[in-house]
Amino acid sequence: MCSNKARFALLGAVLCMAFATFGQTLVVGSYNIRYRNDGDEAKGHLWAKRCQVIADQLNYHHPDVFGAQEVLKGQLDDMLRALPDYDYVGVGRDDGREAGEYAPIFYRRDRLNKLGDGYFWLSPTYTIPSLGWDAACIRICTWAKFRVRESGKVFLFFNLHTDHVGVKARRESAKLVMKAIEGLGGKDMPVVLTGDFNVDQNDETYAIFTANARLNDAYVVAKHRFAENGTFNSFNPTLKTTSRIDHIFVSPRFSVARYAVLPNFYWTEEPATKSQKGQDAPQQIDLKQHQLRTASDHYPVFAEINLKSK
Repeated sequence: MCSNKARFALLGAVLCMAFATFGQTLVVGSYNIRYRNDGDEAKGHLWAKRCQVIADQLNYHHPDVFGAQEVLKGQLDDMLRALPDYDYVGVGRDDGREAGEYAPIFYRRDRLNKLGDGYFWLSPTYTIPSLGWDAACIRICTWAKFRVRESGKVFLFFNLHTDHVGVKARRESAKLVMKAIEGLGGKDMPVVLTGDFNVDQNDETYAIFTANARLNDAYVVAKHRFAENGTFNSFNPTLKTTSRIDHIFVSPRFSVARYAVLPNFYWTEEPATKSQKGQDAPQQIDLKQHQLRTASDHYPVFAEINLKSK
């Protein structure tokens, strides 16, 4: 029979192990929220509603850190109001301040301490706002260095949005980002890279990130995976694809326990729709026809990752 002292010692050991494990586990993500524009609004893809759905989803899954894309300043402000546990790093791509789309990194203040951050443009002149190679738009990459509060572990997080038109721009951007990762992190620093890469898993640019096992695709190495669709939906919930253009890459210092491409559906009521009853269901349930929509033209991607011991 154990003494009280032995019981407390055992309990303390169990709690220490639990906190150590918790401190090395991170939930990370990538979410292209689709920039707000009048064309989308006219088609019923209202940012006010989309923001609510996106924020509800993020507050539920509560990732420790995630990268977002296509975020305009007004949308950034809306998201920060709707995500009270989060702070962010990032700037507008057009002027390095507030103009144009951000590729921000959102992080939970209760879990992570920010040690440093920065950004660079996906361009040969990467220190100033500029078009890169054959790109149609100015593109930017944001990075931050974090310490996990519980464990003291440090890692780097990068988030980007590469060009949707320029093939050379995507390829050269990938090379530039890999150089930045190596320059900031060296060989041993754990790294997470998220973003809308505008290339799927079969593209040559994708291979630049995974060459020589420098980074692993979380989808590929995950122990458990939920991905019934690709990551782009064009605001049409009935479409299906095998292409994944939104990725989470992790350095070999991380293992991946779980990975998911999550649906972000919501419903808008059709005018003059009559209630109907369901079969084999209580009669007090009223069913109405609604239009199924997606909160963005991309689905969010999440992964649970664990920092390996050296």
